[in-house]
Amino acid sequence: MMDKIETPDLSHLSSSDYENVYEPAEDSFLMLDALESEIPYIKAIKPTICLEIGSGSGIVLTGLAKCLGSGCAYLSVDINSHAARVTHRTAARNSVSLEVVNCDLVGPMLSRIQNEIDVLVFNPPYVPTDESEIDPKSPIALSWAGGLRGRRVMDRLFPLIPHIMSANGIFYLLIVKENDEDDICKVMKSYKWHGSVIVERKAGREYLKVLKFKHVKM
Repeated sequence: MMDKIETPDLSHLSSSDYENVYEPAEDSFLMLDALESEIPYIKAIKPTICLEIGSGSGIVLTGLAKCLGSGCAYLSVDINSHAARVTHRTAARNSVSLEVVNCDLVGPMLSRIQNEIDVLVFNPPYVPTDESEIDPKSPIALSWAGGLRGRRVMDRLFPLIPHIMSANGIFYLLIVKENDEDDICKVMKSYKWHGSVIVERKAGREYLKVLKFKHVKM
């Protein structure tokens, strides 16, 4: 396998799909670029399970799966049932095997994946918004509206990291400047996880970064 992530074929998706599912944008492609730069490192830890939370169209996990190959299991979750179905279709279109679960974060799978995840990828709803803008009946709003500081969803995930990640696991998180990188790293440090920036890019009014977290062994 080459250390290159090819952009998956999404020609099976239509404008009607994107009415309910987040359409890949600059953040999606920045995450793909970040993961591509990390492929040698990812291969070196010999992952057995890769998990993406909030898979949307499935473009990121499908791209990673095509690059790493069938020696690893791939699991995706999304709170949006439309996104779960689209992710499954994207995987099939690109001849990769993913297990797709429609759920909020990893709730129903927590005991099953305890300390089993080697690679975790999360492009969360990061846009700072008023809580009133978070419409639980709107799949699209749930994909971008992040509440106070854009941290409403990611702050719920951080305490779960020590429970789901393997000893050598790595966690890739996409954020914007308003999410407060320093505070995120401080929170993760309290769980003994060290963060660093691996790629960053200005996209319109947003300044995007992908953070990489590794467990600090004592």
